[in-house]
Amino acid sequence: MPSFKYTNLNFDQIKSSIKDYLRSNSEFSDFDFEGSNISLLIDVLAYNTYLTAFNSNMVANESFLDSATLRENVVSLARNIGYVPRSRKAAEAIISFEYKFNGNSTTVSLKKGLVLVGSVEKTSYVFSIPEDIVATSPIDTGGVVGSNPPRTASFNNIRVYQGSLLSKSWVVSGSTDQRFIIENSNVDIDTLTVNVKKSGATAGLSFSKVDNIVNVTKDSNIYLIQESPNETYELLFGDGLFGSKLEQGDTIEINYITTDGKFGNEGKNFTFSGDVQDDSNNSLISTNIISVTTSQTARNGAEIEAIDSVRYFAPRLYSAQNRAVTPRDYEAIIQKIYPNTESVSVVGGEELDPPEFGTVVLSIKPVNGTFLSDFTKQNILNDLKSYSIAGINQRIEDLKILYIELNTTAYYNNTVFDDANELKAEVIQSLTTYGNSTNLNKFGGRFKYSESQSIVDKTNNAITSNITKVTIRRDLKVLVNTTAQYELCFGNQFHILAGGGTVKSSGFTIAGDPEFVYLTDIPRDDGRYGDIAIFKPAKLEGESEEVVIKSAGTVDYLKGEILLNAVTINTTTAGDNIIEVQAFPESNDIIGLKDIYLSLDLSNSEINILRDTISSGQQISGIGYQITSSYSNGSLIRQ
Repeated sequence: MPSFKYTNLNFDQIKSSIKDYLRSNSEFSDFDFEGSNISLLIDVLAYNTYLTAFNSNMVANESFLDSATLRENVVSLARNIGYVPRSRKAAEAIISFEYKFNGNSTTVSLKKGLVLVGSVEKTSYVFSIPEDIVATSPIDTGGVVGSNPPRTASFNNIRVYQGSLLSKSWVVSGSTDQRFIIENSNVDIDTLTVNVKKSGATAGLSFSKVDNIVNVTKDSNIYLIQESPNETYELLFGDGLFGSKLEQGDTIEINYITTDGKFGNEGKNFTFSGDVQDDSNNSLISTNIISVTTSQTARNGAEIEAIDSVRYFAPRLYSAQNRAVTPRDYEAIIQKIYPNTESVSVVGGEELDPPEFGTVVLSIKPVNGTFLSDFTKQNILNDLKSYSIAGINQRIEDLKILYIELNTTAYYNNTVFDDANELKAEVIQSLTTYGNSTNLNKFGGRFKYSESQSIVDKTNNAITSNITKVTIRRDLKVLVNTTAQYELCFGNQFHILAGGGTVKSSGFTIAGDPEFVYLTDIPRDDGRYGDIAIFKPAKLEGESEEVVIKSAGTVDYLKGEILLNAVTINTTTAGDNIIEVQAFPESNDIIGLKDIYLSLDLSNSEINILRDTISSGQQISGIGYQITSSYSNGSLIRQ
C-alpha cells in the first residue's frame, strides 16, 4: 500500500493520492475513467477532504495571535495577555467663551452633552462634554445685588469632544449570565463615566476604570472594560475580593460619547449650542451673542485600533509588564497612555552628545499632527511616572523631521501611453503611497533609493526608466530679532562637493542688512569638516557672490550636523520664521537616526515626464535623445 501524503492540501493532489491508493487494490477498476461512478465518488471524497483540511488549517491559524485574521479572535487572544484594543477616539478641541446673563446666581453650570457645532471642510460636526462644568459668575461693574444684575461667567480652556453624548442604564439582576454591553462601535471609551446607585439610594457612586488589579481592594469602586464581538464593549465589575461587588437591585448609569473619529479633526468655526443653568437648575438666556475663541482646533481623532496594530502592541505591552525599562517598553506603554501615538523614538541619555546619564529622551509623532502641546507632554510624563524606574528622568522633545525631496525625470514610450500629464499624476500617486508607508513614515524609518526608482518604473507600462536625485532638508525655526545659536542634525552623512555648495538654504535677513542672504559651506582640507558662510548672490552675470560672514558656523559632513554661531535673524523668505536648509546625502538610502522622523516631501519635489524617443522608435540611433543629469545643479541657492 503506497504511503499517503497528509500534507497535500490541493484538490488535485488529494485526488491523485486517492487514486494511487486504489491502484494498489485490484478489487476496484475504472477509477481512472472520468465518466465512471467510482470516479465521481473519488471527486466527492477529494472535495470533502480538501474542505476539511482547509477548515482545520483556518481553525489552527485563528488560535494564534500572529496568524489570526478575524478581529474577534485577535481581540480574544490579546485579551488573554491583558491587552484592550483602543476604541475609536474623539477629536478634541480647546475653546473659551463668556456667558453674560441677568440674575442672582453666583455660579452657573455648563450642562453635559451638546456644547458646540463646528465645521470641517463644509461639513458640520457636533462637539460635547461628558460632565457638567461649573464656573463662577461675578457681577459686572456697576451691577447691584438683588436686582438681577448683569453677570459674566467665563469658561476658559474647555476641552470639548467631537460627537454626541449618550446614556444607558442597567438594573443588576444578580444573575451570573447578566452582561453589561455597550452596543455601539463608535464609542470613545476614554469619555466613559460610570455611576452605580445602590438600591434605595438617591445618589450614585462614581466608579473608575482600572487596567489591572494592583492596589485594588474589596471596597474599591472600579470597573474594567473589554472589547466584545462586533466592536462592542463590555463592562466588568468587582467580585467582592477585587473590587466592590454589585448587589441585586443596584442601578448602573453610564454616559459616553459616540464619535466620527478622524473625520472630526480640524474642526473649527464653532458656534455655541449648549445649555447653561443657574444654581437652581434653571436654564439661562444669554444677553449677548456668544463668541467662541478656539485655542486648539480639533485634533487627535482616530479610528478603532486596527488588527495589525493589536498584533504588534499586545505582546510588547505584555512583555513590558507595566514597567518602562527598554525602548520597546516605552514604545508599548506610551501607545497605551497616549493612544494617538503614531511613532515613538526612545534615546537613552548615554547615547546623547554630550551624555546625560539617568535621562531618557522621548520624541512622539501623533497620528494627526506634527507636534504635541505642552499640556499633552506633561500628561504623558505624569502617567509615565507610575511605570518608570526610580532615579530615571524622562524628557519629551519635539520631533525632528528630516524631509526627503526628489527630483525625478521619468522617460516614457508614447506609443504605449501618450498622456504625459496623466503619467505625472500616476507617478505622484505612487510616490505618495510609498511616502505614507510604515517602512518610511516613522522613527527608525529608511528611504530605499532602489525601491523608489522601482516604484516609479512600475507605475505604468509606458515608463521605460527614470533618473532620480535625492535631497535632504531640515526646517530651522529661528527666533526673529533675537541673537541665538542654532544646531541642525540630519543624521546622514553629507556628500562633499569640492567647491562647496553641499549645504543650501532659503533666504533670510540679518541685523543691519535689509538684503536677503543665504547659507553655504566651504570644505576644509581634512575631508570631514567645513565652514558655514553667509553670502549674497551675484547681482549681475559674471560677478561673484558677496560673502557677508565667512565663518558663520561649522558643518560636520560625516555626522551630518550644522552649527550656526550667534546671529540675529530678522525675516525669512519661507515664512513662519523658517529657514529651509538642504544638503546632498552621501548615500541615497536615507535613515531616520535616533529621534529623526523621515517624511517624503512631494510638495517640494520635482517630477518631470520626458518622451523616450529610442523606445518609441522615433530616433533609432539615439541622436537627439534628451538626457537628464544624474548630478545636482551648481546653484548655491536653494531652488
